[in-house]
Amino acid sequence: QVQPVESGGGSVQAGGSLRLSCAASGRTVSSYAMGWFRQAPGKDRELVASISWSSGSTYYADSVKGRFTISRDNAKNTVYLQMNSLKPEDTAVYYCAVDSTSYRNYGLEYLRPGYWGQGTQVTVSS
Repeated sequence: QVQPVESGGGSVQAGGSLRLSCAASGRTVSSYAMGWFRQAPGKDRELVASISWSSGSTYYADSVKGRFTISRDNAKNTVYLQMNSLKPEDTAVYYCAVDSTSYRNYGLEYLRPGYWGQGTQVTVSS
């Protein structure tokens, strides 16, 4: 079993920055793509960003391109999401996910999680 655990959420004013971290325990996730999803109240959960197992490929939703950066450190079994120029519409619970397919380098926008974290709240005020 893999247990991703998110941290780094909080409250920030519009234009500010936050860095989310997700540390996976249980076993190594270095051969799996990972992603960050978010869910705002009353909305479906959506994929925000994903990264291949080798860090060679990334995917970003249009709404966050140029503002968010996903990265990973396989030695630490950790994935990060740097969020800059935050907007009130970025307010949501952010979830870390581990892909169910190993060695995915393409189709990151179709990442299908095998494991989910418990989520961390991000609130952006105007």
